[in-house]
Amino acid sequence: MIEIAIQGFLDDHLSVPSFLERPEEPPKRFVLFEKTGSGERNHLPSSTFAFQSYGLSMYEAAKLNEEVKSAVKAMIEIDLISQIKLNSDYNFTDTSTKEYRYQAVFDINHY
Repeated sequence: MIEIAIQGFLDDHLSVPSFLERPEEPPKRFVLFEKTGSGERNHLPSSTFAFQSYGLSMYEAAKLNEEVKSAVKAMIEIDLISQIKLNSDYNFTDTSTKEYRYQAVFDINHY
């Protein structure tokens, strides 16, 4: 399962923990990611993942977003992954909870 490989890689390459589900008591800085879609071309799967970087300030969230983008791009070294493309990244602050976060969306081709 590609999610497990991604989480293992992120946990080895980020300064903060990563999660597939929001923990009940989240740390002050963390990354939450989820698969938002998937497809297949010529029998090769691809998935779109959203990586949300949380911080105590806009600056912290933006800085963590840059760290996440570098780590995700480095995942090309995983044998399960054949291509990684940044789709977009942007400020994604949650106005209802007033939590600072950025979101980076990647298209990942994998086996």
